[in-house]
Amino acid sequence: MRLVLDTNVWIDWLVFDDPSVAPLKVAHRDGRIDIVVNEACLAELTAVLAYPEFGLDAPQRKSHLAEVDRCVVMHDNQSAARPTALPRCSDPDDQKFLVLARNASVDWLITKDKALLKLNRRLNAGGFRVGSPSAWFASLRPAD
Repeated sequence: MRLVLDTNVWIDWLVFDDPSVAPLKVAHRDGRIDIVVNEACLAELTAVLAYPEFGLDAPQRKSHLAEVDRCVVMHDNQSAARPTALPRCSDPDDQKFLVLARNASVDWLITKDKALLKLNRRLNAGGFRVGSPSAWFASLRPAD
């Protein structure tokens, strides 16, 4: 399974060790998922890790980015693997995650961002789902 994680999910993973991303960490460790990133998404993460409210010094930021590097598959093909038109996200800064998800033919875009989450119903034909870490994890469990 291929996934894109938005910046907030990465921050939960790297900075806060949020329990909501624990299933993602386990799935990655066990080799059940590939996490896809591109230069644009990585640049945003790099910038956000430098925000003063996180209180990270240069060695901590470097360590976090090294962890990301160990976890991801880089995608640099800008052409769409699926010729599907994408809806416009109300937050233009988040459009890059939709484009990457489509172009890299991922199964899920994992986010907690409300602007992206609202687009899930409009993306059914896009070949990938948009959801929170908990929605992704719930989708893996067999129905009772």
